[in-house]
Amino acid sequence: MRKLKNSLYITNPLSYLTLEGETVVIKDEDGKITGRVPLHNLEDIVSFGYRGMSPALMHACTKKGIMVSFLSKSGRFLARIQGEVKGNVFLREKQYHSFIDEEYRIEIARNCILGKLYNSRTVLDRMRRDHEGAIDDKKLAATSEKIKKCIQKVDQTEDSVALRAAESEAARAYFSVFNEMILNRKDFCFHGRSRRPPMDEANAMLSFVYSLLASMFTGGLETAGLDPYIGCFHVERSGRPSLALDLMEELRPVLADRFVLALINKKVMKKSDFIVEEDGAVLLSEDGRKKLLVEWQAKKKEIITHPFLKEKVEWGLVPLIQARLLASHIRGDLSTYPPFLWR
Repeated sequence: MRKLKNSLYITNPLSYLTLEGETVVIKDEDGKITGRVPLHNLEDIVSFGYRGMSPALMHACTKKGIMVSFLSKSGRFLARIQGEVKGNVFLREKQYHSFIDEEYRIEIARNCILGKLYNSRTVLDRMRRDHEGAIDDKKLAATSEKIKKCIQKVDQTEDSVALRAAESEAARAYFSVFNEMILNRKDFCFHGRSRRPPMDEANAMLSFVYSLLASMFTGGLETAGLDPYIGCFHVERSGRPSLALDLMEELRPVLADRFVLALINKKVMKKSDFIVEEDGAVLLSEDGRKKLLVEWQAKKKEIITHPFLKEKVEWGLVPLIQARLLASHIRGDLSTYPPFLWR
């Protein structure tokens, strides 16, 4: 099994990256060197800034397969640098040909959504078990049952409209009790899902982590030889990695949501780690981003047992594994795409 390397996160928007030999050199706005990182240690580079990097470093990253992503300070994707497309061209041809078939696309989309809903119930049921007496058990139990009924709808549907309706119904139910899973409500409160812009601290972290997760799945699909922009569930749009967004649905609850809840409930994040803009938008401060990214890097290295492969892997490798499983299905080696079902 492939070993996960490190991600380099650049949180200072005024930083500029250059190349010296085989080392990434990080400079501040005054040209002072603030860090050096060997290229061979890196999986990817994620920059939350706008000064960018030297052409020489871009070239080195593309040659070594190091993905470079530029995000806004809120975590919204801006651009990505990658080298020549790798992988078997015949696999992509098979992907394009297969995805023309609406029934084939719905089958994959259905499995992704089944994974998401199954994992949403897992999050709720684990919270009930682990924090009995500290949460509203009846609310979470009722919501778990609602999502169970939505799973039955998804499992039986052959129609994309019905599939989206069942997924939306389950998502509304899940986020309606998200605030119940926050134990530190003195400092944090979830007022319903708000995206652009996020209107509270929990939403700011959710949106930020979802962006990181989408980038991981995009890289995983490209590494597996698939086109991340041709999806099954999410509407295709220029520049949108629809297939990456499809696959990441499975990991939203058990990886991203549980990660954010842990940061809140363990009091890792403080109110001072956020800033409120004039329009009411709540964003992570630079120090807040640094703190979250340190925790995220550690989370990616946690060892789990993959539910389908039955092998011990790091959380950070799951997007690549799921992409490879999808590639196996498209090639015909697997009869169906196996979603990630966390237990």
